Amino acid sequence: MKYDPKIHHRRSIRLPGYDYTRAGAYYITIVTWGREELFGEVVDGVMKLNAFGEIVSHAWHDLPNHYPHVELDAFCVMPNHAHGIINLIDDIVDVGAGLRPAPTGPAPTTTTRHPLSEIVRAFKSFSARRINILRGTQGATVWQRNYYEHIIRDNEDYLAKSNYISDNPLNWEKDDENPKR
Repeated sequence: MKYDPKIHHRRSIRLPGYDYTRAGAYYITIVTWGREELFGEVVDGVMKLNAFGEIVSHAWHDLPNHYPHVELDAFCVMPNHAHGIINLIDDIVDVGAGLRPAPTGPAPTTTTRHPLSEIVRAFKSFSARRINILRGTQGATVWQRNYYEHIIRDNEDYLAKSNYISDNPLNWEKDDENPKR
């Protein structure tokens, strides 16, 4: 079927005009293609990762090695989705040996600040490539297009998202992403 914007319109959930390279905390949810339960199972409120789930976990924890302005926070792999908090941090100015006053102008950047979308794209790509090699399905779709994001606005918001992530396996029976619900 040929693309028709009247039928195939995709509405962006991104905040219009917001700079997603900006330092801050972002809650994300990424769902598998077709909501396939690919990463393991929840047993008695505990997520038991299989080999694919371990790949997803490794890809997540490896992100700071590719993006120096990324710090990772709460994270959980579920049978068919993953939740996490990504902190984009301000550039660190290396003062070298001895003390010098901080620069008064814009800080020189030696690395590119990637937007949240690029970091999520890389995570999905790194994990999908490794999963497809393991299951012998090179090029197969692992993740749904796009992802859900929420800009964390304050400490209360952060605590709510962090608690949601850590409690997700305990609440799997009533989770909207649980196909057996």
